[in-house]
Amino acid sequence: MDLVCLVADRNMEAAISGLLARPHALGIRPITREVPVHEERDPGCCHHPMKVLGPYRKNAEHALIVLDHAWEGVPAASGAELESWIEDNRLKREGVADWTVPVVIEPELEVWVFSDSPHVGEVLGWTGRNPGLRKALEQQGLWSPGEPKPTDPKAAFEWTLRTARKRPISSMYFRELARKVSTRRCQDRAFLRFKRILQNWFPRRSSDP
Repeated sequence: MDLVCLVADRNMEAAISGLLARPHALGIRPITREVPVHEERDPGCCHHPMKVLGPYRKNAEHALIVLDHAWEGVPAASGAELESWIEDNRLKREGVADWTVPVVIEPELEVWVFSDSPHVGEVLGWTGRNPGLRKALEQQGLWSPGEPKPTDPKAAFEWTLRTARKRPISSMYFRELARKVSTRRCQDRAFLRFKRILQNWFPRRSSDP
């Protein structure tokens, strides 16, 4: 197997699985992968990643750990600092820093999938509404004019679903958005790190479709 990607919850599993199903969009070759979920969510991914990743050590070429930064008790002030903390305090001590790499989304997963792409409004039930989704979120104070992302992506996500009378946040939205929204629209630090790591591990070949 090429990759095991440990994630913190089912929404993240859906988003990561949807992204990895689009190797061309990520600039990588097609890969074999598994995306297990840590039962202890973000704290588990941070403090006990090998509890889940251990059995994959011999049969997965590379491993990723993907988690949010926004959770109670997080031991670092930023996503980048938490990545360094996990590397220094967990992965190096376990002797797996050459095999697995952490990616911390700041603040939460919604920042990866929420953009001004028309697919966002389509998936979240905003098609045909006036004003458009971005303008509506600006009017609610949830998206600052000129900014590429909502001020609070999770609050914007929840408000959109509630106003469109769609079911609450579930993994199906993340899976569908990950499969449709252009990855070029996302300039989030953690997402660019995620892509860069994958491109380094699994570069495209001239024979890839």
